[in-house]
Amino acid sequence: MVADQSTSAEVRTMRVTVMGTGTMGAGMARSLLRAGHEVTVWNRTAERAEPLAADGARVATDPAEAVAGAEAVVTILYDTYSVLDVMGGVDLPAGCVWVQCATIGIDGTQRVASLAHERGWLLLDAPVLGTKAPAEQGALVVLAAGDDAALEAARPVTDAIGARVVRAGTDLGAGSRLKLACNAWVASLTAALGQSVALTEGLGLDPRLFLEAIEGGAVDAPYAHVKGGAMMSGDYAPSFAVDGVVKDLGLIRDAARASSVDDRLLSTVLELFEDASDDGHGGDDMAAVRTAF
Repeated sequence: MVADQSTSAEVRTMRVTVMGTGTMGAGMARSLLRAGHEVTVWNRTAERAEPLAADGARVATDPAEAVAGAEAVVTILYDTYSVLDVMGGVDLPAGCVWVQCATIGIDGTQRVASLAHERGWLLLDAPVLGTKAPAEQGALVVLAAGDDAALEAARPVTDAIGARVVRAGTDLGAGSRLKLACNAWVASLTAALGQSVALTEGLGLDPRLFLEAIEGGAVDAPYAHVKGGAMMSGDYAPSFAVDGVVKDLGLIRDAARASSVDDRLLSTVLELFEDASDDGHGGDDMAAVRTAF
């Protein structure tokens, strides 16, 4: 079910802490600041958080300081270990809602839910769809799961970072499971695009002809032109890095196997991204999967 973000009659500002200021976290923090929230940021590598001070964020020196006085804490860290390591060492203020946005898979989300239950914390399972630009524009899609109280408590945050909320369910983990299905699509689409670009070139044609051929048809997509353009120019400035895709595809393949879904396509796509990483493109944008061909 999709919740319309535009129906709120009144904007409620909050004290929000963002844990993790990488490509996504920095953009989300700026979107929260733009919406009028009082934002504190923390990052393990402090230099990556410091530029946000110029935008009005308070930069904390450690996780405990970061969450002090927070009404909402957003985690957008790399993996399950990072999320549990950071959040396991803090005490959230009474009434604070934890908005868990990192892609950590099924087992990771279960472990996060267990931690929240043990501590008596309000938790929203809320992974997001989108990359650097949507994060900076407040145009992410939030895949939310949890009880109604958590969703309502987190609404000022989701209104600021997202264009819309897809209500995945009330059980914690439903949002993360939906995120795996969505990322399987994105990774597979990108790899298939890389194959077609490489094949067009290999057959002695200008690869721009491929994009021209599909333009406006039923199989066209704006994404193909954005990533296809990057593949043709070799501009792999990271929006969603290859190594992040490798991490996510590992989680997706594990989920497929656990649910008895055939994983042959996933395994092949994972191998292609691993090859791109091994060739030195781990920190480059996922469009660099083109190099695997």
